[in-house]
Amino acid sequence: MSQYIGSDFDDFLEDEGLLEEATSVAIKRVVSWQIAQEMKAQKLTKTALAKKMHTSRAALNRLLDEQDTSLTLTTLSGAANALGKTLRIELA
Repeated sequence: MSQYIGSDFDDFLEDEGLLEEATSVAIKRVVSWQIAQEMKAQKLTKTALAKKMHTSRAALNRLLDEQDTSLTLTTLSGAANALGKTLRIELA
């Protein structure tokens, strides 16, 4: 019988030392998807959003890359501002 029967997936990931990385990737995927959806809704190209953010298209590509979890609050805030949105972050 498996030690994980009856436990949740987070317990498994934590025991395997993978929870923090999996959580980071999941959060980044959601944020990237939200930004992409808002760009689509506003009919903004990557070039146009990068210009509104006062950054390069390469920096925007990193922001939209679901696997690249090394983004800064400044970049997130800049994207939110350029899209006319606010950024909310909380510890729970």
